[in-house]
Order: sequence, then C-alpha cells, then structure tokens
Amino acid sequence: MSKLLWLVCVAALAADPGELKRWEDQAKKVRIVRDSWGIAHVYGNTDADTVFGAVYAQGEDDFNRVETNYINALGRLAEAEGASKIYQDLRMKLFIDPAELKKQYAASPVWLKKLMDAFADGLNFYLAKHPAVKPRVITRFEPWMALSFTEGSIGGDIERVNIRELEAFYGRAASTLAQAEPEDLHKEPTGSNGVAIHPSNAKNKASLLLINPHTSFYFRSELQMTSKEGLNAYGASTWGQFFIYQGFNEKCGWMHTSSGVDVIDEFIETVSQKGTGFVYKSGAAELPVASREVVVAYKTPSGMAEKKFTVYRTHHGPVVRTLNGKWVSVSLMQEPVKALSQSYLRTKAWDYKSFRETMELKTNSSNNTIFADASGNIAYFHGNFLPKRDTRFDWTKPVDGADPATNWGALHTIDETPNLLNPKAGWLYNANDFPWWAAGVDSLKKSSYPIYVESGTASARGVHALRVLEGKKDFTIESLLAAAYDSQLPWFDQPLPALLKALEGERWAVQRELLQKWDERWSIDSKATTLAVFWGEEARRLASANARREGMLVEDYLGSKAPASMLTNAMEAAMKRLEGNIPAWGEVNRFQRLTGDIVHPFDDSKASLPVGFTSAIWGSLASFGARPQNGTKKWYGTSGNSFVAIVEFGKRVRAIAVSAGGEHGDPANRHFNDQAERYSKGELREVYFYPEQVKSHREQEYRPGARRQ
Repeated sequence: MSKLLWLVCVAALAADPGELKRWEDQAKKVRIVRDSWGIAHVYGNTDADTVFGAVYAQGEDDFNRVETNYINALGRLAEAEGASKIYQDLRMKLFIDPAELKKQYAASPVWLKKLMDAFADGLNFYLAKHPAVKPRVITRFEPWMALSFTEGSIGGDIERVNIRELEAFYGRAASTLAQAEPEDLHKEPTGSNGVAIHPSNAKNKASLLLINPHTSFYFRSELQMTSKEGLNAYGASTWGQFFIYQGFNEKCGWMHTSSGVDVIDEFIETVSQKGTGFVYKSGAAELPVASREVVVAYKTPSGMAEKKFTVYRTHHGPVVRTLNGKWVSVSLMQEPVKALSQSYLRTKAWDYKSFRETMELKTNSSNNTIFADASGNIAYFHGNFLPKRDTRFDWTKPVDGADPATNWGALHTIDETPNLLNPKAGWLYNANDFPWWAAGVDSLKKSSYPIYVESGTASARGVHALRVLEGKKDFTIESLLAAAYDSQLPWFDQPLPALLKALEGERWAVQRELLQKWDERWSIDSKATTLAVFWGEEARRLASANARREGMLVEDYLGSKAPASMLTNAMEAAMKRLEGNIPAWGEVNRFQRLTGDIVHPFDDSKASLPVGFTSAIWGSLASFGARPQNGTKKWYGTSGNSFVAIVEFGKRVRAIAVSAGGEHGDPANRHFNDQAERYSKGELREVYFYPEQVKSHREQEYRPGARRQ
C-alpha cells in the first residue's frame, strides 16, 4: 500500500463512517470543472450542493487562506501565531461569541441552515480527503462558523477598534504592543472602483459594469457557482465564504466599494463601582455594566497557554478603551444571520427590483454598491446599515453615552439613504470618495442627507473617474477597460506647477527638465514617473501635518500654501533615496509572486515583472500598492488591483477578467502565476461563463473527493 493511500485510509477511518458516507453522497451531486486558467466552475443539483462543492474547491486552491480567515474571525489567531496576537483575538471575541452564534444558527431559516451545513461539510470532506493538509488550528468546521464571517470586505467593521487602546484598557500593563504606531503615509488606500454604464451610453445598447476591488493580493478566489435552483453567479469569493462577493450572474452584477458612511460610533460612559461590579449612567438611571469572562488561548514554545479577561459591555456595546479616564464603548452592526442572508441572496437577484429587495435586510454596513442589470438599469446604493442619530452631536467623535439622546434610533429606510437609479449622464461610479460626484451633474446633493451619512471627501481617483467618464459616449467593454487603466495621475495637477517654480537654479536643472516634459501619465519607460512618485512620497511626509491643520488635502496644500523650501527639501530627500540615479518606472515598480505565504517574501535576485500603474494615492484608477520590502531596492506590490472584471449585459452576458498572479496558492501548480503577465499589463482574458464555453476550455472535470488528473 502506498503512503498516500494509507494516509487517505487513516483519514477515512478517523471520520465517522455515517458522516463520510453522507459527504460522499452529496459529492455525487456536484461537478467541478476547471477551465484552462484553473478556475473552478461548480455545478450542483441544489444551492447547498453547489456550496459544498465551492468550498471544497477553495480548499483545493488555498486551504491556508480559507482557514486563516476563520482563525481570525473566531479570535483564534494566537493559537497559531503566539502571544503577539492575544489582543487581536480579544478584539474579535468581544463581538464574536460561539455560544451566541450557535443559538443564531439554530434559529436560522431552513434554507440558510442548509447552506451553512453544506459549507461545513464541504470543508470537512476536503480535510478528510487530503490528510497531508495539516490545519493550523481548525481541524473541524462547524456550520455556525459561517456566521462569524458574513461580509466579504477586507478589514471588517470590528477591525476598526484600535488594538493598542484595547490592550491599554484590558491589559493594564505595558507590553510590546503598547507603543502608538506612527502614521504610515505610504500605506495604500483601501477601497475599490466601481463603474456602471447605461445602455443609452453604450455602443451595443447594453449595460456595462466595471468590477475593480482594491485589496491585498490573493484575498479572494475566482469562482463560478451554478445550481438547478436558479443560482448562476461568477466573480470574486473571499476565501472560505460560500457566496460571490463581487461579481455577476446572467442578469445583473454588483460591485462593492468601501464607504465613508458612519456605522461605528463610540460612547463615553459614566461608570462607577457598586459592590463587586460596576454601573453606568443612562439618563437618570443607573444600569449594571454587563461582564463576562473571555479566554484567549495562545501558542508558546512549550505548548498552549491561556490568558483570561473580564470584559465589559453597556447597552451601546463592548467597552474598548478609555478617554480622559472614562470608559468608552462602541456600537457597530451585529446581525450575522441577516448579513449572511443578504450576502448570499443578492447573488440570485435577477434585476434592479429583486436586488433592491435584498438591500432591505440593511446589513451592508461598510460598503457602497454599484449595480447594473440586463434590463437596462444602473444604480448606486449607499451603505444601507444606517442608524438614525441626533444631528446635534458630532458623530465623528465619541459622544456622551449618559445622554439618552445619543442612543441610536431605528435604521434609515433605503429611500432615506443616498441612492441613484439611471442618472441622465448615462454613467455612475464610486472610488471610495463621497457620492456627491457619482454621476457628474446628475449627482445627489449632500444637503439632502444627515451629515453622518457620509464622511468621505473628494479624491484624486474621483477626479480621474470624472475625466474618463464625463462627455464620453458609446462605451464598449474595450473602451471601459481603457478607462479603467487610463494612465493619468491627477494628484500632481496642483503640486507639479508649484514644484517646477521652486526648482530654480542649475542644481535642479535635470529634475526640472524631466518634469517639465512629463504629461503626468505613468508608463514603465517613464523616468519622470519615478521622480514624481519619489518626490510625492517625501512631499506628503513633510506637508501632511500642515495640511491637516489647514483642513486641506495634502495635494492642495502643496500646490498653494507650501513654502518653496518644503518642495525642494522633498526633492532633495527623493534624490537621496534614488542615490542620484533616476531609473525608468518599470525598473522600480514590480510584481513578484514566489510563494503561497500569506506574508509574502520578496527577492531582487528573483524574477519579477514591471508594472506601469501606480499607487491609488496619485489618482491612478488601476491601483498597485508597491514599496521596498525588507531591504529590497525594487518596489514590490502587495495590494491594489486584485480581481478586475468588466461585464456586458446583452442578450448573452459577456465578461473579461484577470486576477493577481493566478488562482492556485501552491507554487508547484501551473495556475500559481499564469495570470501574472496579463495582470501586470492590464490585459484581461475572456471569462468562460456559459456551459459550452467552459466545456471548450475544460482542463479537468471531477466530483469532490475524486482523484484529480
């Protein structure tokens, strides 16, 4: 008997025979077809069958990322990575309580329970069939776990709670995490681009949708899910989730962009000790502070250990820090059943009306949505978890929790939030800026809504989006692709003239001449792009505090108020970093994928590809967040464009797409890096959506648990 066969037999014996047979019976109802890019097209009799196959396929592609997402969501990261993650886990455990999730799972609608059951069964069947895969923490998945991770964004609402302040409150002592982090001015802006084109503005008289999430690379799987119960969705599915988060079906498509909507508020609590516990004020009343014990397990060199915490909660939410000696609690959306339902049900919507009905669940807390359908509708939906609040208070700061007027009210209706349907402009967009430019002159008015509806501002990407959309007619997939990768860098519009004026004298002759000839566009051959980006980074570092004090965007401050000495000092610092040599941008800005590690290593001596598009900071719609990595000379991207797709909803849906690197997480797999060159050039490939397309480009076909070719 071979070692592999022996391991499979051991795994099969370890599983309950009845359970294993049930999994095998369900697997017979599922087909997985891998196309020539390794992308899984999963077909099942029921939605639950398809979910079973989809998560099984995700396990095949990158089980490490699947498990890691749930380790993080359940507050169990320290079990894998040690004491440094204790307070990150504590943060999750303040909101995610397995006992409560089990109750909510038990009370869930039957249809949703079937999907959660299939989710757990699919991953457990994968582990049973792959005994060589050793989970770091989760050796068995349970259906209720799906309720811990219901929204596919990178960085959920809970992660906005400050870990260091959380530790200062619950740790009561200095530690390695106690130092405040300096502002990272080079951090890539999180978010995405979404654009919808109305048929009246399209050459083929069909709606178009740009799906362009900006996340850390390899954050999602590219996947198709199809069943005989009406499911047929394609797009990006966050590892371990059983729904297409950003994507399309035959009739409509959806793209989520991070929102500036205020959905997380802090409350200053007036707390005093009473007996062995605590009370807090709520109007004239004193209410007991709820407490419970939370245990965080963590790995040590000698084995597992535990750290116990007594955590506190008011009716506003968990206590997460102190401010001027007072406790501060936080409120955020906690409706896991509704959130998971909304995330799944929108994948089965077939038009604007049915998609809007899913929005009535009101759990899309941190995202706006750009929508298009085959009936000719395009729409913008603002984040739709929006509690009513008293506008006398400044909700950007902690409010007095003792004042009952600060309590959240009922949620706003969909009609009370910023939404757009079929604007006359024939297009709409969102690039994580405010929605007041979403459709040019046909946009919504800020004055029509409470101030807490949106905290975002204008952005260089927003300026860029308007330039490539306003006044343009007869869009096609190809022209929308060209717009998505347009090379303008609008951030430099104001700073560049001021810089050229400051670069006087022979000392700066080379730099001045290079930038005078520059058209403010990126390209891999452009030395001016390199100089501008290096200078821009230094200028932002020097000007950021002043701009904040003036209440201005940094680029506006640099273009109008910054002293000439600040501009030339930034150039001096840039040239020092460049060591006196200005290379072409493509020599600096590189894409490299060497391993499947979540924290990726980089090596200047290993192969990499030039990338023309820059960080979104500079207004590039195509985003590539690159920087030196652990002492490298070259800059390597780790975030930005991750999955990009453009969809046309004609009589038949047509789409093109690309993913960073490739579908598979194993460097030995042929689909680990097979999309890298296309990604680096912005050359999208045809999406195989219909069965005949998939069949024509079929690489493998099998059932879960069967041996692959």
